[in-house]
Amino acid sequence: MNRFESPCPGAAMATLQTRDLYLGYGRRMVVNGLDLHIPQGQVTVIVGPNGCGKSTLLAGLARLNKPRSGAVLLNGQPIGSLATRDVARLLALLPQDASAPEGITVNELIRFGRQPHQGLMRQWSAQDQLIVESALQAANLVELADRALESMSGGQRQRAWMAMAIAQDTPLLLLDEPTSALDLGHQIEVFELVRQLSHAGKTVVMVLHDLSSACRYADHLVAMKAGRIVIEGAPDTVVTSALIEELYGVSCMLVKCPRTGAPVITAVEPLPRERQRQPCRTKVVAGV
Repeated sequence: MNRFESPCPGAAMATLQTRDLYLGYGRRMVVNGLDLHIPQGQVTVIVGPNGCGKSTLLAGLARLNKPRSGAVLLNGQPIGSLATRDVARLLALLPQDASAPEGITVNELIRFGRQPHQGLMRQWSAQDQLIVESALQAANLVELADRALESMSGGQRQRAWMAMAIAQDTPLLLLDEPTSALDLGHQIEVFELVRQLSHAGKTVVMVLHDLSSACRYADHLVAMKAGRIVIEGAPDTVVTSALIEELYGVSCMLVKCPRTGAPVITAVEPLPRERQRQPCRTKVVAGV
């Protein structure tokens, strides 16, 4: 992917946090009493075992899952009290299961990212077109702009959805497993683009399963288990063999990458069952 340069330098910042947040589905509670403050202008990565509440939390942050109690605060206001258009101008979400109308082209999909900025008093402008072109370039999709989305590979489609989220041009970007359909080379391209977005002032929140990638690209790591935050902080501070055992019930090898200095994790074998059933400890904020 090409280097990202924002067409709108100096765009507004936004704050996002939760306060004693409970989220669930039906009678099942998934996120339990969670307090989280997302650092501005950084990449926050949420990790944890399947079913721990990562994607549910992301949906709650994006107003797709209404809190059972507690609150999600966007710029200090309960997100549910804000107009949909106002939220969409501050926060973009790329879910795992995004779908698009049949026959839509890449360019048309990316243009949808500009909808929150349109209205009766503001129609399509040269600035909108510039932002769409910048998103196409950032995702390395310029030559595929007129291709039908359905005719593309899974990796190409994922890049198109990423470009649409970029075109929404929000200070906050939420990504649920953005590299799940990509090969190794394209994964690195997406992660590098995320890093560039952060350097351009965007606040990015990602859910990832790959711990080594999370450690390499996160400024702030949030580790979850059973709907609660176990620990959060800088990856090189919070990620230990003991944490991996606690989260995933496996022993591991943990070494520092000689090039980046980030922790690299290799799972070795499952722990005995009695060690896998340890209760979730009280949340720790590293460095505080």
